[in-house]
Amino acid sequence: MISRRGRPPGYPARMDPTLSRRAALSLALAAPALIAARRGDARPTEILDEAAALPQLRAIAIWQAGDEIAARGYGRFTADQPTNIKSASKSIVSALTGIAIGRGVFAGVDQPVAQILRDDLPESPDPRLGRVTVGHLLSMQAGLERKSGAAYGRWVSSPNWVRDALAAPFVAEPGGRMLYSTASTHLLSAALTRASGRSTLELARDWLGPVPGFAIAGWDRDPQGIYLGGNQMAMSTRSLLAFGALYAAGGLAGQELVIPQGWIGESWVRRTASAFTGAGYGYGWFLDRMAGRQVCYGWGYGGQMIYVAPAERGQPPVAIAVTSDPDAPSGRTGYRNQLHDLAGRLLAQL
Repeated sequence: MISRRGRPPGYPARMDPTLSRRAALSLALAAPALIAARRGDARPTEILDEAAALPQLRAIAIWQAGDEIAARGYGRFTADQPTNIKSASKSIVSALTGIAIGRGVFAGVDQPVAQILRDDLPESPDPRLGRVTVGHLLSMQAGLERKSGAAYGRWVSSPNWVRDALAAPFVAEPGGRMLYSTASTHLLSAALTRASGRSTLELARDWLGPVPGFAIAGWDRDPQGIYLGGNQMAMSTRSLLAFGALYAAGGLAGQELVIPQGWIGESWVRRTASAFTGAGYGYGWFLDRMAGRQVCYGWGYGGQMIYVAPAERGQPPVAIAVTSDPDAPSGRTGYRNQLHDLAGRLLAQL
């Protein structure tokens, strides 16, 4: 069970036992492609050696211009072992939302969420619920009281997470300041399920299936069976890298366009900023600059990171995936900043 503090004592809770077996098979099938990746570039070796001093670190994998150039596990961990990637999964929910728009499942980012989740609205809903859009949920600007941090445990202890989120009081206007909340991405997961008639996990396996090496090893669900949008998803470091490489490659997996044209750019437009770090935020991605380059990243509790530096000024695109102990904090301890420094150093050298 999920603890009231919102962190499982070990491996992610309430996961389908069949998922890990299926994911293991997917990873095995993808192994030839992973083995074929270029590994001869030794430039990051010294930095990766020094990273062993970070006690929370589990694994790092790096992709550049079409190839995996490095992968390193630390301690007893490898880059192929699943880890709870926590809120880094919000970037994956963003990708699924963009694909849903491209396929006509959603009308667009301006579609009111109340239209999709009308059966879960409170009996006397605040009129502002009708103004909350898909885009507001993606950018954490719904205006609803947060269900992350101290409120997370109470929220996931409720009998219906979707209804509890929709019944939350407004503390800002829709489209106003950023209120980082896992409830927002969970509402997106519920909306994806309602609008498509398929589970979010099924959509992820179908829509992101063409991406070599991408696999979800486990994922929590709410009491109604909705997969938890934006938390409690298990992936290996290499699988997380495969997702980041998809964005770094402009949405292409081989010759197939997986992410609709224009969605990546829309996701990386600064729409608000974190009150905690000052970093910009788009649609499920934090936005910053490192080593003189634009960097967009997903960040999960404990130090689960996917950094993407798009191609610019003749520099090739890069993706860096990092997994860490999911039960140890990363923000208030300075560990997240250490990972940012690590990513910046790698980018400067590549």
